[in-house]
Amino acid sequence: MKIVRFVKNGVPLHGILKGNVISTLAENPFLEGKLIETDDIIPFDENIKLLPPCEPSKIVAVGLNYKSHAEEMKIPLPDEPIIFLKPSTAVIGHKDYIVLPENFRRVDYECELAVVIGKKAKKVSEKEARDYIFGYTCFNDVTERTNQKKDGQWTRAKGYDTFAPVGPWIETEVDPSSLKIETILNGNVVQSGNTENLIFSVEKLVAFISNVMTLLPGDIIATGTPAGIGPIKEGDTVEIRIEHIGTLTNYVKK
Repeated sequence: MKIVRFVKNGVPLHGILKGNVISTLAENPFLEGKLIETDDIIPFDENIKLLPPCEPSKIVAVGLNYKSHAEEMKIPLPDEPIIFLKPSTAVIGHKDYIVLPENFRRVDYECELAVVIGKKAKKVSEKEARDYIFGYTCFNDVTERTNQKKDGQWTRAKGYDTFAPVGPWIETEVDPSSLKIETILNGNVVQSGNTENLIFSVEKLVAFISNVMTLLPGDIIATGTPAGIGPIKEGDTVEIRIEHIGTLTNYVKK
């Protein structure tokens, strides 16, 4: 089931994407925890503006969660998840613009599987983790690489406005354990991996993070990127494609 968030007559709404139509939901599923469909059916075409599919209070991102990426960054494999936060103000949606910051040197794409939390999660076990997951979507952990190296921690490098593209929708019925994940830059595949190569599983991440901080409905866990990171520039089109989920498309400008 694909859950979308979109604009109709200037009002943000949630719906279920069913082929070429959207069945509008009566309520925000992250507030009420229910998927109640209305009689309002909307054609899904180029006139529909998709919004980020959720409104996270925070994005908990995971660094170095693929062995291949740790190797290309020349950093030892972690013994436990390395986590950091991206602000909610960095979130943009499908077909929105990534804005390059002033005086940047190198800004990179990073394709990632995003876990969307469905209900309040505090001190959850790995065995319970799936019960707290609403679904999965595509995420681009955009990073200013020069500031990342300069600062020694990652908040500034990864926290700029527009540096958290997410979407285009949330897929609720997919197994996250073996999904092909790619970055396509201007039509060329530049990054490719599979979630079966995650160092720490989705369940491990939900359990680990929820024992550090309370996760709220709509929060995102970005699960890390495989090898193949690289720079983007003004005029580029960046796509994050995940098997059985979809493709998130964004454009780059100054």
